[in-house]
Amino acid sequence: MIKKEITVTNETGLHARPASMFVQKASKFKSSIVIEKGDKTINAKSIISVLSGGIGKGTQITLVIEGEDEQEAEKALVALIEGNFGE
Repeated sequence: MIKKEITVTNETGLHARPASMFVQKASKFKSSIVIEKGDKTINAKSIISVLSGGIGKGTQITLVIEGEDEQEAEKALVALIEGNFGE
């Protein structure tokens, strides 16, 4: 299992297009992927869960990834967040 703390820095946070991009990327992996934000646990493969998570600019989240392709998933999702979703 990998736990990675990261801060969302793009302007809109995980809302609309960035949330969609994140869910699409997470869904490509077999591993279980959740986002921890405070006491909330958010399914990273569900657009409804991600949108309702209230993850705005400057929010620190923890990605929890577990499964056979967890390292590849971590690299891809961290790159997406750190690249500000191409904004």
